[in-house]
Amino acid sequence: MQRINLSTASEFVLVGLSDAPEVRFLLFVLFLIIYLATMAGNITILVAISADARLHNPMYFFLGNLSLLDILCPTITIPKMLEALLIENKVISFTGCVFQLFFLIDVVGTEIFLLAVMAYDRYVAICHPLQYMNIVSMKLCAHLAIGTWVVGFFNSLLHTSLIFTLSFCDSNEVDQYYCDIPPMLALSCSSTYSRELVTLIVAGVLGSSAFVVTLISYIYILVAILRMKSSESRHKAFSTCGSHLTVVCLFYGTTICTYVRPSSTYSPNQDRIVSMLYGILTPLLNPIIYSLRNKEVKCALRKVISQVRTALRR
Repeated sequence: MQRINLSTASEFVLVGLSDAPEVRFLLFVLFLIIYLATMAGNITILVAISADARLHNPMYFFLGNLSLLDILCPTITIPKMLEALLIENKVISFTGCVFQLFFLIDVVGTEIFLLAVMAYDRYVAICHPLQYMNIVSMKLCAHLAIGTWVVGFFNSLLHTSLIFTLSFCDSNEVDQYYCDIPPMLALSCSSTYSRELVTLIVAGVLGSSAFVVTLISYIYILVAILRMKSSESRHKAFSTCGSHLTVVCLFYGTTICTYVRPSSTYSPNQDRIVSMLYGILTPLLNPIIYSLRNKEVKCALRKVISQVRTALRR
């Protein structure tokens, strides 16, 4: 293979998908359906929250942010993947690779902290219901939401700058269907020790901080639920928190497996499966798991559909 110095090279080649024509077409159809369903589900949630004044409260404000992130996450990677599957164009420019990695890490980091904020919101709602509106004001919600986006941005800026100041000399073939930290580290021909160390420390500190907030919140929530005398109240609380906890476990588990580990353990095949879980499957499932099961959201959706039908009849 021809040696390449990527200080002057202008592109990478994404080689993480099948070359068999019949498999490519099936994958294209599958991922297109998943992508369209993800967009439809999350956009529907955003429309419902915006249109119904009853959903203008902290819980649904955070849900709106989660739906926005779930729109952005697959949009960063899937369109390029569909292009590669349909017309076999696996080339991505150097700049395109930089931006793809940056926005992906930005969205993933922001979602990790947003899930921690949502866990805190549920803690206050269940453990301090009478003081909920005073503690979790819309002003505080706005500050917390902005904080998660800002932390995600600077976290991504750090990781992106660390990755793209490496030297890439042997190949420009990225063994993944998008540009990400592990395959880029594996591709580099220069020493990655210092950058891996910084990546692990930053990801460990930020990730563990969000995880501790989430864990402590749910410990208090569980204790509060077990103390409830009404079985109906316990069931309602478990239903709300169970949905969020399912999302948290799926997202945290897959992202930790991907980013909080040395590059020597990088396995392309395993990483493709794991990355699809948090980058494709989780955004698809979130509206179903966490929002569409909610009676208030269903009522809001019926209201929106009714308004649309009325408008079309005019």
